[in-house]
Amino acid sequence: MGQRPRPLFLARGTYRQRRLRDAARLLPLAGALLWMIPLLWPRGPDGQLVSVALLYIFGIWAGLIALAFVLSRGLRDDDDAPADEDD
Repeated sequence: MGQRPRPLFLARGTYRQRRLRDAARLLPLAGALLWMIPLLWPRGPDGQLVSVALLYIFGIWAGLIALAFVLSRGLRDDDDAPADEDD
């Protein structure tokens, strides 16, 4: 009878930092996919769709900026930790 392997424990802060980094890495891909959606919309002869598509694209752009800001505030840089100065 061998010892049972210990369950892998990840500190809550480290786990959240990894998930935030994953979300930040996926943000450009999500933005590109969202920007391609107007390509699927049917085009009308009156050109009314162009203004709606532009509003959609700029709305997505503003949303991506806001989401990137929120994600960046949640991420912390480990290099910013105060160092002990013994000089």
